[in-house]
Amino acid sequence: MKPELAFKENGAAGALIAGIQRIIRGKREFLELLTAAILAKGHVLIEDNPGLGKTTVAKTVAKLIAGEDGKPLLFKRIQFTPDLLPYDITGVDVFDPESHSFRFIPGPVLANIVLADEINRTTPKVQSALLEVMAERQVTIGAATHHPPQPFFVIATQNPIESEGTFPLPAAQLDRFMMRLSLGYPDLESELAILDENPSETLLNELEPVLIIEDFLAVQNAAAAVFCHPSLKAAIAGLVRDTRTHEGFLLGASPRAGLQLLAAAKALALVRGRDYVIDEDLVVLAAPTLAHRLKLRDPRAQGATLIREICLAQIDRITAV
Repeated sequence: MKPELAFKENGAAGALIAGIQRIIRGKREFLELLTAAILAKGHVLIEDNPGLGKTTVAKTVAKLIAGEDGKPLLFKRIQFTPDLLPYDITGVDVFDPESHSFRFIPGPVLANIVLADEINRTTPKVQSALLEVMAERQVTIGAATHHPPQPFFVIATQNPIESEGTFPLPAAQLDRFMMRLSLGYPDLESELAILDENPSETLLNELEPVLIIEDFLAVQNAAAAVFCHPSLKAAIAGLVRDTRTHEGFLLGASPRAGLQLLAAAKALALVRGRDYVIDEDLVVLAAPTLAHRLKLRDPRAQGATLIREICLAQIDRITAV
């Protein structure tokens, strides 16, 4: 793919969003943020009420990108339950009596696209099995290291309204996700379309890939190459640092959070047809990329609102210079 094609409305990013919209009706901003996270090589946590299409989103994305053999990328779903064990995710070495040696049986995490469904319904011990592969794209079993195929990303879901039988994600796990997103309820027009067509049942199985893996990887590289002015990088650094001293937060953002925000802003610029980041990208992304990483002093406070206020203050500061 020529690099300039990535910035056109009908380019690869637009084709990916259009493909998802065949199943997920409306929700343009959600899909733009989801696509930006994927193109920025980030993982996504979708937190919302039951029945809104969280699982369907992951299945849809998996069908839209073709591997080298022309078939959709390798997709694995892990249904998280309290009785799950770490090696159910990562894989395990099994003794082979014929060869008198151990043989590695890969777990479902060694796939291109992994759906961690209802991730908070398993214990922290099992959740931690994802830490290494999400951060370093590798799984260590015994003395051997195994790598998932490329591209690799995790889409996790959780239901925020139930606490019975759930285990809150620890800070280290939440920090592995580039964004925490919410689908929300559809508007009236989209709801009528869902009632008429039931796209997750009638159209999902018929979806064909809209991107080949070479084009997808090229767009990921193009996203990383998007220009960000030093003043906007200064705003990101100021935003991250302010969360560490703001009276509303007990735990501020790490340097990794700033890197993730920068990568997401570049990818969102590409998704919206630009080869440069603007201040609006930071305002849109500040809460989805930072809110889940911070610990509020008052649990009743709105973390997203505080982050947006800090972000706007930083942008005002750089524009006033």
